[in-house]
Amino acid sequence: MLKSKTFVKKTRSGGVMKIVREHYLRDDIWCGSEVCAECKQESAVLQRDACIESNLCTYPHYLIPDTNVVLHQIDVLEDPVIRNVIILQTVLQEVRHRSAPVYKRLKDIIHEKEKHFYTFTNEHHRDTFIEREPGESANDRNDRAIRVATKWYSQHLKTSESDAEGLKVVLLTNDQGNTQKAEESSLLVYKCMWSMFSIRGSTDPFKKLCVSTNEITSSKVLFPEHLPLSRIQAGIKSGSFLQGSFRASRDNYLEATVFVQGEGEDSTEVLIQGLQNLNRAVHQDVVAVQLLPRNQWVAPSAVVLQDEGTAKDDDAEEEEEEKALRISAAEAASKPTGKIVGIIKRSWRPYCGMLNASQIKESTRHLFTPADRRIPRIRIETRQSSTLAGQRIMVAIDGWPKHSRYPNGHFVRSLGSAGEKDTEQEVLLLEHDVPHQDFSQAVLSFLPKMPWAITPEDMVKREDLRHLTVCSVDPPGCTDIDDALHCRELDNGNLEVGVHIADVSHFIRPGNAMDKEAANRGTTVYLCGKRIDMVPELLSSNLCSLRSNVERMAFSCIWEMNDKAEILKTRFTKSVINSKASLTYAEAQMRIDDTTMNDDITQSLRGLNKLAKILKRQRIEKGALTLSSLEVRFHIDSETHDPIDLQTKELMETNSMVEEFMLLANISVAQKIYDEFPDCAMLRKHPAPPPSNYDILLKAAKSKNVEIHTDSAKALADSLDGAKVDGFPYFNTLLRILATRCMMQAVYFCSGMDSDFHHYGLASPIYTHFTSPIRRYADIIVHRLLAVAIAADSTYPDLMDKHKQSALANNLNYRHKMSQYAQRASVAFHTQLFFKSRGILNEAGYVLFVRKNAIIVLIPKFGLEGTVFFDTKDKAAPNLVFDEEIPGVSVPAPDVEPQAKKPKLDR
Repeated sequence: MLKSKTFVKKTRSGGVMKIVREHYLRDDIWCGSEVCAECKQESAVLQRDACIESNLCTYPHYLIPDTNVVLHQIDVLEDPVIRNVIILQTVLQEVRHRSAPVYKRLKDIIHEKEKHFYTFTNEHHRDTFIEREPGESANDRNDRAIRVATKWYSQHLKTSESDAEGLKVVLLTNDQGNTQKAEESSLLVYKCMWSMFSIRGSTDPFKKLCVSTNEITSSKVLFPEHLPLSRIQAGIKSGSFLQGSFRASRDNYLEATVFVQGEGEDSTEVLIQGLQNLNRAVHQDVVAVQLLPRNQWVAPSAVVLQDEGTAKDDDAEEEEEEKALRISAAEAASKPTGKIVGIIKRSWRPYCGMLNASQIKESTRHLFTPADRRIPRIRIETRQSSTLAGQRIMVAIDGWPKHSRYPNGHFVRSLGSAGEKDTEQEVLLLEHDVPHQDFSQAVLSFLPKMPWAITPEDMVKREDLRHLTVCSVDPPGCTDIDDALHCRELDNGNLEVGVHIADVSHFIRPGNAMDKEAANRGTTVYLCGKRIDMVPELLSSNLCSLRSNVERMAFSCIWEMNDKAEILKTRFTKSVINSKASLTYAEAQMRIDDTTMNDDITQSLRGLNKLAKILKRQRIEKGALTLSSLEVRFHIDSETHDPIDLQTKELMETNSMVEEFMLLANISVAQKIYDEFPDCAMLRKHPAPPPSNYDILLKAAKSKNVEIHTDSAKALADSLDGAKVDGFPYFNTLLRILATRCMMQAVYFCSGMDSDFHHYGLASPIYTHFTSPIRRYADIIVHRLLAVAIAADSTYPDLMDKHKQSALANNLNYRHKMSQYAQRASVAFHTQLFFKSRGILNEAGYVLFVRKNAIIVLIPKFGLEGTVFFDTKDKAAPNLVFDEEIPGVSVPAPDVEPQAKKPKLDR
């Protein structure tokens, strides 16, 4: 017999899907009793002699418990005295969905032959299946299904043989309404408590009946209710609540901060500690926070805590962790502390990670561990756990009920086997929201037709600079060459210096599909052995790349300088150049150092290098910072694409040479476009860090009796220059690494929307990005503004709209930040691949930070940084246990997202 239900459902794309659910009913399902003469069953489970010594039921009987009896009195059913119990399919399914631990215990009982528990599939029996009536709740329908099955059993077993033996069927329920309706249907029904106390020989019935219901997670409220939006808005307006962005801690899952945006320097951070105060907020949610009384304010904890992902039903371990958190927080200076009272906007997205399969056999409920430690584990239901084991998968959050320790979600798709390069690369791109799909045909349709050449029309507003000795200096293997330089002596004895930048804006016109795609991507992302281009490769590696011995369009910034690097004249022009050489940093350095070489290219490089040293000295005298961050370079096998060698990058004079002129060009262009367009110039600023940011630096310096002044960038730079310790040559580098961590993020902004233009790290009053339009969309906007300023191109409405420019700047800031994190994650993964088959290595390491239960260690040779935990199980001799351990290596893996490994200079 077939029952079917048909309904229509609207899909995400707006279409309509017809859903047909089929439910098959049968009449040959056995009842499982030995006394039944109708069912042709080979081996019955329920005994003929179903007698339990009971004062209440003196006759043979079978028990049918309802769902709540099983959930709340599972200990009763486990009693050896309790036998011959019928577990209905309705009850089994409800228990499985409501409590995995109870479900496992029930299945174990059913598998014990001596208990004689029988599972009856009432939902597929023609005589016991019922449909939900209009207006009937799911719970009421299930209660009715249990009563119908009980009545069917009572009638089915009324054979002459069973009647002679007086066999009855007893419904066990603690629900008053269910009891009343069962009695109205002439069913034999008892409460579980009466039944248990009436059984002779039961062990400690009172203890079993008073069993805790902590195992039933759905009935325990763990978090406070979120306030409705109307109350939140009223509270923000009155000042009793604050609105901010929720930022979960990477090192402590019981701690977070809420960044409350203010005007100017009035922005504040509110500390949140403890599960209940975190109240189901997820990283990057917009939340409402209520400040706690000042006497309840605490300090950030020095304990490193990571959620191990086990479902803690008794919360004992979690309470210990929260206690350790409070003790640690109480030992330091307090800061504004609050609690989350409501969610204003969720920022959920699909998350990548791995499935922690439940240890309960047949359970469909499992925990998913996201790759990002700031995201809580997610509980999902799937029957594919064995298939998904060892896979990287994607999961989306559906909701987070107040009675659940973890949010609920669903499986989206599998990404591949964990550890495989393609899979891990896909994970890091998805996790960092890097657009990496192939360029669409709509985008590619705007590429120039090949073969391409510069036409006379192109030269109308361009200066012909093909005669100049221009060359480029880049890292080895660079194909997207977007800058080149020249230096020559003028007849008046002064020097002409030119920075020539690829004219990408000539090929990407405002508003077309290619322009929109580049604006969305924001930046090129450089991974180990792979590049995710912002623009199609025909432009990035060919037509816009300033390769040697080919004619290319450029945007040139040309200065006339004296030998003291003082700028006498500045001009900007669109141009055509023909680079005479594409050099690496090492090749350029070799030319400069080789006294036997005196050709035009070498002479140009020497002139540039001499001026660059003067420019750098002048910048540092003004207070520009010279910070430090470890960068590593991999040598990749050409066939397997595995890393075969790893070394830290060495900086040469030529690195600094190129950097100085790129900085100078950016500053010159920034001033020009701001003078012309004071309301809509795309600029870049670097805010001064708040004093509290320097705490880690000052503490580290104090440990060696070194004094650091942070009153200004100049004071900090001078202090770092003098920070030296005898016998510890690396100390100064460590301080500069820590100083880098103290810095704020440099950001793009529209000049008409902000009044603070200062770049703290460069000690420059104004700054922008002009020199890398192949890989940064901000530079394309700056090129367009500069072209309009010198009458080389026409404007368009969006370029002069400060609000749209500001929105664009926000997206570029986000994309730039995510690309940095993706690049670091790629380095971390390839570092693990490099160490995978190299055994145990002993290398010098330095302790960067000390926590209550861990230390943060830096290994300079490999650019590795990681958390080393103290295993406190053995109090007498703590062992070191590495977080994110690399197989077979005695050094910790680098963090996927260090706090602030910023580049040395903001080119």
